[in-house]
Amino acid sequence: MADYNILIVEDSPTMRQLISFALKRIKGVRIVEASDGVDGLKKISAEKFQMIFTDINMPVMDGLKLISLVREDVNHKGIPIVVITTEGAQEDRQRALALGANDYITKPIQPNRILEVARQLLQIT
Repeated sequence: MADYNILIVEDSPTMRQLISFALKRIKGVRIVEASDGVDGLKKISAEKFQMIFTDINMPVMDGLKLISLVREDVNHKGIPIVVITTEGAQEDRQRALALGANDYITKPIQPNRILEVARQLLQIT
């Protein structure tokens, strides 16, 4: 059994692969992928996650809506959420953090940055 279930919500398969590849360097990680916010919510209601990585701009349901729904859910509101997006504007960052995101990474992503944030939020030394 995995020590850490991590959900990656991202509409780009290439980005999901990149994030997943970086996170697999952490021992005991299991990655679950979702292609948009609705898919992500379904997966969150089906199993427990220790962390969520989400994009902002996605079809069907965007990442900001996903963050607010996760934060409103009493069973999941404590899950660390990291936003990974092309939106580098300060107001986007502030909005995501105000909704309850724990961290905000702008693309292009560096695998080391993803690892660093994941380790910090999961409290892995």
